[in-house]
Amino acid sequence: MTRLPDDAIERLRSVADEPDLSHTRYELRDLLGRGGMGVVYAAFDRELGRLIALKVTGTAATAPDTIDRLRKEARILAQLEHPNIVPVHDVGLLPDGRWFYTMKRVQGRRLDEHVNAGLPLAERLQIFEHICDAVALAHASGVIHRDLKPANIMVGPYGEVLVLDWGVAKAGLNEPPARAGATRSATEPGSTSAGTVIGTRGFMAPEQERGDPNVDARADIHALGAILSFLASAPDGSPDATNEPARRVPPALAAIAARASAPLPDARYQSVPELGADLSRFRDARPVRAYRESVFERIARLAKRYQLPLTLILAYVLMRLILLLARRS
Repeated sequence: MTRLPDDAIERLRSVADEPDLSHTRYELRDLLGRGGMGVVYAAFDRELGRLIALKVTGTAATAPDTIDRLRKEARILAQLEHPNIVPVHDVGLLPDGRWFYTMKRVQGRRLDEHVNAGLPLAERLQIFEHICDAVALAHASGVIHRDLKPANIMVGPYGEVLVLDWGVAKAGLNEPPARAGATRSATEPGSTSAGTVIGTRGFMAPEQERGDPNVDARADIHALGAILSFLASAPDGSPDATNEPARRVPPALAAIAARASAPLPDARYQSVPELGADLSRFRDARPVRAYRESVFERIARLAKRYQLPLTLILAYVLMRLILLLARRS
């Protein structure tokens, strides 16, 4: 018996794994990616005439916990209406018994790929502010992401910034317990048992690494601090940027990132707006709360902030001196 080539076997396996979209409004196009919770395809919505992304559980026999997480992710995304969060269009059960939801088809590059091309610091910080806006909205809605990292952030061709992959998000943070001492059941969809590590090393908070099931919004703030460090040290695309391999990060900006990603939750910024306010002060050349500057640094900062009026004053003084010397000669 002739053995099929490996690529043919892989193709047959992928075809067999494709979801059954018969009797739906969708046409399957391309495979976009696979993850622990499901598979994402590009599909065409015949009713609206547009390309969308369709996320579906791996098989009809997928574990109930995975199905619960996919449905929970769809519900969370549907509640978080924000320009920097991918909108959900539809959710349901396919003819083959698999659960799915559809969302906006995201075009662009992951943040870690996007910044490697070289961007000015101001543009990198603007991207970070968009990320903070999305996370702040989620926190205000009682949701923490729990896996913020550059690979879960997409930058579109027109500068759109989208925070993706809410599959391990935790909801209900603003809801008080039903009674004193009540806790979330470990069997409830979306709950996390003690000892379960959720997140990505290098970005998740120490309490996440310990498997603490009661992490709060400050875990996301830790991840934002790590993302800010990543962006601050990325290649600089400014016209006057040097090609030094270890370019110096402004101390005040490094202090903001360090405070956000402090090991202890109480030592971090206590909210995303608080982090954003300090970052705005840095961008406006004002003193930041996370950094105590020296006298010389303060003079340099003020000179940068008031560069235009100082230049005009110096030009005026220089012109007066020239006129005075011309009269004496």
